[in-house]
Amino acid sequence: MTFKPIQILYALLSVFIIMNVGLVLQGLIAKIGARVGRRYGMRIYQPYIDLFKNYSIRTSVYHGYMFFLGPVFRLTGGIGLFLFIPAIYGSPYFGNFSFAGDLVLISYFLFFGTLGMALGAGEGGHPYSGIGIARGLAQMTAAEVPLVLAIMALVVQYKTLSVTTMVAAQQGGVMHWTMVTNPVATIAAMLAFLGSMMRAPFNVVLAPQEIPIGPPTEYNSTLMAILQTNRAIFPLAKVVLFMNLFFGGATSWPELVVKGFFIYMWSVLVGVSFPRFRVDQSIRWFLKVPFAIGVLAILIVSLKG
Repeated sequence: MTFKPIQILYALLSVFIIMNVGLVLQGLIAKIGARVGRRYGMRIYQPYIDLFKNYSIRTSVYHGYMFFLGPVFRLTGGIGLFLFIPAIYGSPYFGNFSFAGDLVLISYFLFFGTLGMALGAGEGGHPYSGIGIARGLAQMTAAEVPLVLAIMALVVQYKTLSVTTMVAAQQGGVMHWTMVTNPVATIAAMLAFLGSMMRAPFNVVLAPQEIPIGPPTEYNSTLMAILQTNRAIFPLAKVVLFMNLFFGGATSWPELVVKGFFIYMWSVLVGVSFPRFRVDQSIRWFLKVPFAIGVLAILIVSLKG
């Protein structure tokens, strides 16, 4: 597989655009959450200030090579996921590196960053890093199960492993979207999406009001800036993936931003409405409700086929 230099250039430009959209959404969503709690909240542009500040700082802390590679793996997972998703359907420039069968590679990238982060945090100096790793991997695995079931239902429905082909099948209006043609799989995936975004009630890994054992405790300076960059890119990459699979994709950047905002707001709405689950509660929930809906989705498309 070969790529032209102009294609690589536009792919990097699309990553830059999606990173800035993610940074703006971070500030906006933090402001919304604060207002719901009757607080003023931080400035919308605060994520930019934090990012520039951390990139300008160096650290002398050393915990081993894997400690430094953890944030790199995390960022690689976010950028890699986005680069193999067609950002703008039908565009010769912003189709990124989508290819036939890319859905298999994308499934790996969804979990790649989490595994790298676990290895990095495992070499940190915090005595409770193991607890954070166990929390994160257990919950992410439980959330991935219904998502994989929903994706399998789409593979059976569209008879392809290509995201671009799935988006093509959804063109022609809202009635062609997977949301309409396969609502059961969409429900299972959007419930799994809540855990994938790691917002309340499934943000127990970071646990902002509990004993700090998440990555922000382990990392600082440039390493923290790398994680912050990924925090802007990775959620938006997931949003674009769900938009392509279930909501018809996007044929322009304004359409991507508008659709992405509403998909993102689904996790924000749930996050400001429900208190945080414990790890055991969230795992049981994912393996009951979304799991059952995912199995039902596969059964329905199999019977139709």
